[in-house]
Amino acid sequence: MLRIEQQPAFVLHARAWRETSLLLEVLTRDHGRVGMVARGVRGARSRQPRALLQPLTPLSVTWSGRGELVTLGSAEASGPAIALHGEALLCALYVNEVVIRLLPRHDPHSAVFADYAVVLARLESGESAAWTLRRFERDLLAHLGYGLVLDADTETGEPLHPQRDYAYLFEAGPAPWRSAQDGMKFRGAALLALGEDRQPTAEDLVALRRLLRALIARHLDGGELRAWSLFRDGPALSRAEPSP
Repeated sequence: MLRIEQQPAFVLHARAWRETSLLLEVLTRDHGRVGMVARGVRGARSRQPRALLQPLTPLSVTWSGRGELVTLGSAEASGPAIALHGEALLCALYVNEVVIRLLPRHDPHSAVFADYAVVLARLESGESAAWTLRRFERDLLAHLGYGLVLDADTETGEPLHPQRDYAYLFEAGPAPWRSAQDGMKFRGAALLALGEDRQPTAEDLVALRRLLRALIARHLDGGELRAWSLFRDGPALSRAEPSP
Protein backbone atom coordinates (compact mmCIF):
# COMPACT_ATOMS: atom_id res chain seq x y z
CA MET A 1 0.00 0.00 0.00
CA LEU A 2 1.33 3.42 -0.96
CA ARG A 3 2.05 5.70 2.00
CA ILE A 4 2.90 9.40 1.75
CA GLU A 5 4.22 11.14 4.85
CA GLN A 6 4.44 14.74 6.01
CA GLN A 7 3.25 16.35 2.80
CA PRO A 8 2.57 20.13 2.83
CA ALA A 9 -1.12 20.65 2.08
CA PHE A 10 -4.25 22.77 2.33
CA VAL A 11 -7.81 21.46 2.66
CA LEU A 12 -9.89 22.87 -0.19
CA HIS A 13 -13.24 21.39 0.86
CA ALA A 14 -14.60 19.15 3.60
CA ARG A 15 -17.97 17.49 3.96
CA ALA A 16 -19.53 14.97 6.30
CA TRP A 17 -19.38 11.32 5.26
CA ARG A 18 -21.24 8.52 7.00
CA GLU A 19 -21.69 8.98 10.75
CA THR A 20 -18.24 10.00 11.95
CA SER A 21 -16.00 10.72 8.95
CA LEU A 22 -15.19 13.51 6.51
CA LEU A 23 -14.54 13.53 2.77
CA LEU A 24 -11.76 15.97 1.95
CA GLU A 25 -10.41 17.59 -1.18
CA VAL A 26 -6.80 18.44 -0.39
CA LEU A 27 -4.24 20.40 -2.41
CA THR A 28 -0.78 18.97 -1.79
CA ARG A 29 2.60 20.30 -2.82
CA ASP A 30 3.95 17.23 -4.64
CA HIS A 31 0.88 15.15 -5.49
CA GLY A 32 -1.64 17.71 -6.68
CA ARG A 33 -5.27 17.48 -5.63
CA VAL A 34 -6.01 14.38 -3.57
CA GLY A 35 -9.37 13.03 -2.36
CA MET A 36 -9.10 11.76 1.20
CA VAL A 37 -11.31 10.03 3.76
CA ALA A 38 -10.71 11.24 7.31
CA ARG A 39 -12.17 8.35 9.27
CA GLY A 40 -13.74 8.87 12.66
CA VAL A 41 -12.84 12.54 13.02
CA ARG A 42 -16.43 13.52 13.82
CA GLY A 43 -16.63 10.99 16.63
CA ALA A 44 -16.44 11.93 20.30
CA ARG A 45 -13.20 9.96 20.81
CA SER A 46 -11.35 11.18 17.75
CA ARG A 47 -7.66 11.91 18.23
CA GLN A 48 -7.66 14.12 15.13
CA PRO A 49 -9.12 17.62 15.75
CA ARG A 50 -11.89 18.16 13.24
CA ALA A 51 -11.36 21.92 13.31
CA LEU A 52 -7.91 21.38 11.82
CA LEU A 53 -9.37 19.79 8.69
CA GLN A 54 -10.91 22.97 7.33
CA PRO A 55 -9.77 25.37 4.59
CA LEU A 56 -7.18 28.11 5.18
CA THR A 57 -4.91 26.21 7.57
CA PRO A 58 -1.47 25.14 6.28
CA LEU A 59 -1.02 21.46 7.10
CA SER A 60 1.43 18.60 7.01
CA VAL A 61 -0.52 15.45 6.14
CA THR A 62 0.15 11.72 5.92
CA TRP A 63 -2.02 9.33 3.98
CA SER A 64 -2.10 5.81 2.59
CA GLY A 65 -3.87 3.98 -0.22
CA ARG A 66 -4.29 4.16 -3.97
CA GLY A 67 -7.05 5.21 -6.35
CA GLU A 68 -9.44 8.13 -6.27
CA LEU A 69 -9.82 8.18 -2.48
CA VAL A 70 -7.01 7.58 0.00
CA THR A 71 -7.15 7.39 3.79
CA LEU A 72 -5.87 10.28 5.87
CA GLY A 73 -3.46 9.05 8.52
CA SER A 74 -2.59 12.27 10.31
CA ALA A 75 -2.67 16.02 9.90
CA GLU A 76 -0.72 18.65 11.79
CA ALA A 77 -0.82 22.41 11.46
CA SER A 78 2.37 23.68 9.84
CA GLY A 79 1.52 27.33 10.47
CA PRO A 80 -1.24 29.55 11.83
CA ALA A 81 -4.63 29.57 10.13
CA ILE A 82 -5.02 32.35 7.59
CA ALA A 83 -7.49 34.92 8.93
CA LEU A 84 -9.88 36.05 6.18
CA HIS A 85 -13.25 37.74 6.50
CA GLY A 86 -15.97 39.17 4.29
CA GLU A 87 -15.07 39.57 0.62
CA ALA A 88 -11.55 38.19 1.15
CA LEU A 89 -13.03 34.98 2.54
CA LEU A 90 -15.40 34.70 -0.43
CA CYS A 91 -12.42 35.15 -2.74
CA ALA A 92 -10.56 32.32 -1.00
CA LEU A 93 -13.57 30.03 -1.31
CA TYR A 94 -13.72 30.91 -5.01
CA VAL A 95 -10.03 30.02 -5.40
CA ASN A 96 -10.72 26.68 -3.69
CA GLU A 97 -13.62 25.96 -6.03
CA VAL A 98 -11.75 26.84 -9.22
CA VAL A 99 -8.82 24.61 -8.19
CA ILE A 100 -11.17 21.71 -7.48
CA ARG A 101 -12.98 22.15 -10.78
CA LEU A 102 -9.94 22.67 -13.04
CA LEU A 103 -7.14 20.64 -11.46
CA PRO A 104 -7.55 16.87 -11.97
CA ARG A 105 -6.86 14.61 -9.02
CA HIS A 106 -3.34 13.20 -8.68
CA ASP A 107 -1.92 15.63 -11.26
CA PRO A 108 1.18 17.07 -9.57
CA HIS A 109 1.61 20.83 -9.92
CA SER A 110 3.97 22.22 -7.31
CA ALA A 111 3.67 25.66 -8.95
CA VAL A 112 -0.10 25.65 -8.36
CA PHE A 113 0.50 24.87 -4.69
CA ALA A 114 2.99 27.73 -4.43
CA ASP A 115 0.62 30.15 -6.18
CA TYR A 116 -2.21 29.04 -3.92
CA ALA A 117 -0.20 29.92 -0.81
CA VAL A 118 0.67 33.29 -2.35
CA VAL A 119 -2.94 34.16 -3.19
CA LEU A 120 -4.04 33.45 0.39
CA ALA A 121 -1.22 35.61 1.73
CA ARG A 122 -2.19 38.46 -0.61
CA LEU A 123 -5.83 38.27 0.44
CA GLU A 124 -4.80 38.26 4.12
CA SER A 125 -2.56 41.30 3.62
CA GLY A 126 -5.39 43.34 2.11
CA GLU A 127 -4.04 43.59 -1.44
CA SER A 128 -6.54 44.26 -4.22
CA ALA A 129 -8.79 41.21 -4.22
CA ALA A 130 -9.85 41.60 -7.84
CA TRP A 131 -6.26 41.91 -9.10
CA THR A 132 -5.14 39.04 -6.85
CA LEU A 133 -7.76 36.77 -8.42
CA ARG A 134 -6.94 37.78 -11.97
CA ARG A 135 -3.26 36.98 -11.42
CA PHE A 136 -4.10 33.60 -9.92
CA GLU A 137 -6.53 32.72 -12.72
CA ARG A 138 -3.96 33.70 -15.36
CA ASP A 139 -1.24 31.60 -13.77
CA LEU A 140 -3.48 28.60 -13.05
CA LEU A 141 -4.56 28.43 -16.70
CA ALA A 142 -0.91 28.63 -17.75
CA HIS A 143 0.14 25.83 -15.38
CA LEU A 144 -2.61 23.62 -16.82
CA GLY A 145 -1.49 24.23 -20.40
CA TYR A 146 -4.05 26.92 -21.28
CA GLY A 147 -1.78 29.97 -21.14
CA LEU A 148 -3.02 33.25 -22.60
CA VAL A 149 -1.38 35.20 -25.41
CA LEU A 150 -1.10 38.73 -24.02
CA ASP A 151 1.58 40.50 -26.01
CA ALA A 152 0.92 40.22 -29.76
CA ASP A 153 -1.81 40.55 -32.38
CA THR A 154 -2.41 37.01 -33.65
CA GLU A 155 -3.32 38.29 -37.14
CA THR A 156 -0.19 40.33 -37.75
CA GLY A 157 2.25 39.19 -35.08
CA GLU A 158 2.83 42.82 -34.13
CA PRO A 159 2.96 43.90 -30.45
CA LEU A 160 -0.36 44.93 -28.95
CA HIS A 161 -1.07 48.66 -29.01
CA PRO A 162 -2.24 49.95 -25.60
CA GLN A 163 -4.93 52.22 -27.05
CA ARG A 164 -6.38 49.82 -29.60
CA ASP A 165 -9.33 47.50 -29.02
CA TYR A 166 -9.03 43.75 -29.40
CA ALA A 167 -11.21 40.68 -29.35
CA TYR A 168 -9.79 37.54 -27.75
CA LEU A 169 -10.00 34.42 -29.90
CA PHE A 170 -10.05 31.40 -27.59
CA GLU A 171 -7.84 29.23 -29.76
CA ALA A 172 -5.45 31.94 -30.87
CA GLY A 173 -5.34 35.11 -28.77
CA PRO A 174 -5.91 38.85 -29.39
CA ALA A 175 -7.14 40.05 -32.78
CA PRO A 176 -8.39 43.50 -33.85
CA TRP A 177 -11.92 44.20 -32.63
CA ARG A 178 -14.03 45.50 -35.51
CA SER A 179 -17.68 45.09 -34.47
CA ALA A 180 -19.96 43.53 -31.86
CA GLN A 181 -19.86 40.34 -33.92
CA ASP A 182 -16.29 39.90 -32.72
CA GLY A 183 -17.53 39.44 -29.16
CA MET A 184 -16.10 41.06 -26.05
CA LYS A 185 -13.82 44.07 -26.49
CA PHE A 186 -10.59 44.58 -24.55
CA ARG A 187 -8.15 47.47 -24.57
CA GLY A 188 -4.63 46.53 -25.51
CA ALA A 189 -3.54 48.21 -22.27
CA ALA A 190 -5.59 45.71 -20.23
CA LEU A 191 -4.11 42.67 -21.96
CA LEU A 192 -0.58 44.06 -21.73
CA ALA A 193 -0.97 44.82 -18.03
CA LEU A 194 -2.12 41.27 -17.33
CA GLY A 195 0.77 39.84 -19.31
CA GLU A 196 3.33 42.12 -17.66
CA ASP A 197 1.87 41.61 -14.15
CA ARG A 198 1.04 45.31 -13.71
CA GLN A 199 -2.18 46.19 -11.93
CA PRO A 200 -4.62 47.62 -14.53
CA THR A 201 -7.13 50.39 -14.09
CA ALA A 202 -10.44 49.55 -12.40
CA GLU A 203 -12.16 49.66 -15.81
CA ASP A 204 -9.64 47.26 -17.31
CA LEU A 205 -9.98 44.94 -14.30
CA VAL A 206 -13.69 44.61 -15.10
CA ALA A 207 -12.86 43.65 -18.68
CA LEU A 208 -10.21 41.14 -17.59
CA ARG A 209 -12.68 39.56 -15.19
CA ARG A 210 -15.02 38.93 -18.14
CA LEU A 211 -12.19 37.49 -20.20
CA LEU A 212 -10.90 35.11 -17.56
CA ARG A 213 -14.36 33.94 -16.58
CA ALA A 214 -15.09 33.15 -20.21
CA LEU A 215 -11.85 31.20 -20.51
CA ILE A 216 -12.48 29.28 -17.30
CA ALA A 217 -16.07 28.53 -18.32
CA ARG A 218 -14.73 27.15 -21.58
CA HIS A 219 -12.68 24.62 -19.65
CA LEU A 220 -15.74 23.79 -17.56
CA ASP A 221 -17.56 22.86 -20.78
CA GLY A 222 -19.57 26.06 -20.56
CA GLY A 223 -20.52 25.54 -16.90
CA GLU A 224 -20.35 28.04 -14.08
CA LEU A 225 -18.80 28.15 -10.65
CA ARG A 226 -21.09 28.60 -7.67
CA ALA A 227 -18.87 31.38 -6.37
CA TRP A 228 -19.67 33.52 -9.42
CA SER A 229 -23.30 33.78 -8.33
CA LEU A 230 -22.16 34.83 -4.85
CA PHE A 231 -20.10 37.65 -6.36
CA ARG A 232 -23.03 38.74 -8.53
CA ASP A 233 -25.40 38.83 -5.58
CA GLY A 234 -22.99 40.27 -3.01
CA PRO A 235 -21.70 43.81 -2.44
CA ALA A 236 -18.85 45.25 -4.49
CA LEU A 237 -15.45 45.43 -2.83
CA SER A 238 -15.48 49.19 -3.04
CA ARG A 239 -16.72 51.96 -5.26
CA ALA A 240 -13.38 52.02 -7.05
CA GLU A 241 -12.95 48.29 -7.57
CA PRO A 242 -15.22 45.68 -9.15
CA SER A 243 -16.44 42.64 -7.30
CA PRO A 244 -14.11 39.73 -8.12
